[in-house]
Amino acid sequence: MTNATTEATVLDQLDGGLFIGGEWVAAEGGKTLTVTDPATGKTIKEIADASVADGIRALDAAVAAQDAWAATAPRERGELLRRAFDLLQERKEEFALLMTLEMGKPLAEARGEVAYGGEFLRWFSEEAVRISGRYGLNPEGTGRMIVSQRPVGPSFFITPWNFPLAMATRKIAPALAAGCTVVIKPPALTPLTTLAFVQLLEEVGLPAGVVNVIATSTSSKVSGPIIADPRLRKLSFTGSTEVGRSLMQQAAQGILRTSMELGGNAPFVVFQDADLDKAVDGAMMAKFRNIGQACTAANRFIVHESVAEEFADRVAERVKAMKVGRGTEEGVNIGPLIDAKAVDSADALVQDAVGRGATVLTGGNRIDGDGTFYAPTVLAGVAAGSRMLSEEIFGPVLGISTFADEDEAVRLANATEYGLVSYVFTQDLARGHRMIDRLATGMMGLNTGLVSNAAAPFGGVKQSGIGREGGLEGIHEYLDTKYTLIPVS
Repeated sequence: MTNATTEATVLDQLDGGLFIGGEWVAAEGGKTLTVTDPATGKTIKEIADASVADGIRALDAAVAAQDAWAATAPRERGELLRRAFDLLQERKEEFALLMTLEMGKPLAEARGEVAYGGEFLRWFSEEAVRISGRYGLNPEGTGRMIVSQRPVGPSFFITPWNFPLAMATRKIAPALAAGCTVVIKPPALTPLTTLAFVQLLEEVGLPAGVVNVIATSTSSKVSGPIIADPRLRKLSFTGSTEVGRSLMQQAAQGILRTSMELGGNAPFVVFQDADLDKAVDGAMMAKFRNIGQACTAANRFIVHESVAEEFADRVAERVKAMKVGRGTEEGVNIGPLIDAKAVDSADALVQDAVGRGATVLTGGNRIDGDGTFYAPTVLAGVAAGSRMLSEEIFGPVLGISTFADEDEAVRLANATEYGLVSYVFTQDLARGHRMIDRLATGMMGLNTGLVSNAAAPFGGVKQSGIGREGGLEGIHEYLDTKYTLIPVS
């Protein structure tokens, strides 16, 4: 097939409706929203645009299906997730292409996301049968204690645009494994992958009402009544800290269980004894994966003054060789940013840093023409007070600052309200262990630029959120603990 034919096929086979109660339906009043390719600015699909009433209908369906799904055998729930994993592997090229079309990431990275996102299906298919409790005599000897786990209940998910598949599977898989039904609201910018994934779930035998999907252009308007509904018992959100705070305030009214994966401002610390080959490789991965549009992206490169110049030169050389273009093109490393606003934001941070004395080693400019492209950029000598040291960049911009000793490195790394992930490069094992203890982040990569794994708990501290996704911890976000006492007669 030609590229164009493949694109047309992937888009044509996608149902663009809302998925409510096991049926693909039009939005109230037939309203639609437009999905565009950020590499070209052209429309690629018109899909249903949910109203407030549509959102409540989706919650109705989830509530109606909850008891039956909770009573479904754990093995059966796990087998459904495993079938979904297997079918996703068969269709990995279709999903990768769809993500590239709606989000812009290079095809190679989209394939990586299919692999990563699929692992949550496989992991939680195995965890579904391992939900456990305990039984024993109480200390006084007066009764037997039973501690059991029960599904939290109907759950509402709000996912971001930057990882269209993985953010859906990371939430849906543990919820289904635990016995919870779902309403998911994918982002208006990249809703197509979620729709395709739910079509896949339907194909492998998902019961009606267990997962419901409502894309909408009026997110807060549609989400508000769902969150306020007393039948909802769980809210999970991935996105900005600002929006997360607002959602937590809304969730407080119903005392909802919440999981919040919010903003990041990851430090990338390179000590004087670091293996610079590994540090440069790690920097390229931690900064430029997903075009820098990731909450885990390295945001502040804090490099020892004795190796800062060499590190900057080596990184700049690698960045200069990166190919910018549409993600479907051969050899492209950097695709478009998600929209024009993202380009404006990245450029403003660069210009602010340059205005405070930073030196542009490569890039530092918008790219004219179709699409929303920004040149991959390396800045040296980023001064204290520069906005990029306190704001999430969310673009292909790498800024380097220096430090003199370990205490200063720790101070600079922790000088943020965020605490999602940190990266440290050192060959000193004792120092590495000290950094594990001293850096205030929920995750850390020691001599690596990639930490995400379905078997590990993903999440942060401070303003980066609460709760964990993935790992042994992930399924417990969807379980309530119940204690029962049976008196000894």
